[in-house]
Amino acid sequence: MKDRVVNPYLPSYEYMPDGEPHLFEGRLYVFGSHDKFGGKVYCENDYTCWSAPEDDLSDWKCEGIVYRRTQDPTPCGLLHTHMWAPDVCRGADGRYYLYYAMEWYNRVGVAVAQTPAGPYEYYGEVRYEDGTRYGGRENERIRFDPAVLHEDGVTYLYTGFSSDRMGFLCKIAHINITGEGSTVVRLGKDMLTIEGEPKMLLPGTRNSSGTGFEGHEFYEAMSMRKFGEKYYAVYSSVLSHELCYAVSDHPDGGFQFGGPLHSNGNIFGGSPAQYYWGNDHGGIECVNGKYYIFGHRQTGKNECSRQGVAEPVRFENGRFYPAEMTSQGLYGKPLPAKGSYEAGIACVLKSKQGACKVTKMRGKKHPYITQDGKDRESDPAQYVANFGDGCVAGFKYFSIPEGAQLTLTVRGHHGRRAKGKLQVSSDETFSRVSEAAWNGAKESRVSLRLPFQGTCTLYVRFLGKGAVDLISLQF
Repeated sequence: MKDRVVNPYLPSYEYMPDGEPHLFEGRLYVFGSHDKFGGKVYCENDYTCWSAPEDDLSDWKCEGIVYRRTQDPTPCGLLHTHMWAPDVCRGADGRYYLYYAMEWYNRVGVAVAQTPAGPYEYYGEVRYEDGTRYGGRENERIRFDPAVLHEDGVTYLYTGFSSDRMGFLCKIAHINITGEGSTVVRLGKDMLTIEGEPKMLLPGTRNSSGTGFEGHEFYEAMSMRKFGEKYYAVYSSVLSHELCYAVSDHPDGGFQFGGPLHSNGNIFGGSPAQYYWGNDHGGIECVNGKYYIFGHRQTGKNECSRQGVAEPVRFENGRFYPAEMTSQGLYGKPLPAKGSYEAGIACVLKSKQGACKVTKMRGKKHPYITQDGKDRESDPAQYVANFGDGCVAGFKYFSIPEGAQLTLTVRGHHGRRAKGKLQVSSDETFSRVSEAAWNGAKESRVSLRLPFQGTCTLYVRFLGKGAVDLISLQF
């Protein structure tokens, strides 16, 4: 491994959610939508792509902008301005096909390139055999979050957004959103023309009774893979924060619920949220015999500045097991207590009252992850802001040697004075702590001797008046 890698696995200035990992030509490529730091709506930036050698998932390379909104002929309007989550496959002709949907426009666009990293050129739109746009029939369900699987010369396209709570949006955007689940179609050799009719695939809340999907019905974010002789559908459930999977012997039906895979709030089995959560979208890939789940986390105070996260995921006897969201991520083992880490790699973050959905953060009590300056493509520097009384940040996991010293860089939030103490512990109850006083506004360092060792979660808490910004951790 070239270097240690953390979560988020890309530089912290990058906001690429909805990550779809694909192994092409000895490299792992991740395609996604592209949020903006401080964004007000989803996916404000053009598509980018990152890749890493399959034998070193710490050596990430930005492939640049691979496709721009202006390349699509759809007229920009109030609801058709941005490109949402895409997917890519290699066609029978050796070219690479990118499938995408525009913001609330019932259509799947296609772009094509000679290499995985592009650049991609507009190719067309998915259509029925009579030439009608896929999504263009009267009262047709929205064709959202396209996922694509190409196997033995046959291409399957999966779409879906399933909810019964979108009545107002349906009226203003003239689209049909229902809670009936996801759909699949088979494409012809031109990678555009649908052969036959759409088929229902995974159930939504309207039709899940007796299926085994109850409580984890399909919501959005389809992704499809084949491992061995089985097909695995990864999707975001109605809980929104979680990715689940379903398994079948066939790519176009017969799927049985498998279980949860990933939660960007670290919420499993009804446990309280450990991080400010929101929508999730990703997929699984097998790299050198190991399986990884890619998803995204929330930053800021809304769902529009999301970042890719990834974890190794256990796969045994055809079954995947849930993967905790950690700070170590693709590193696959506890991080070394050496050097400096941005505080923005926290995988536990909550106020004194706990964490909630990121869109429900109200008042001034909640901490959040942010950066100074504007949206950019250099100079990673994320930190935890508004870290007030009783707030906790956690970092999973570190390998702490005996007698280790930790230095925290902090400053007063918004330049205002804060007074209190910073505590560090290896357990969330803070039963055994090292602590230091803090009284000031300007950025400075606080050093603490750690009273624990071994593989640990590193918890940091502030107690006092005002709030600080937690900038970095230095060993």
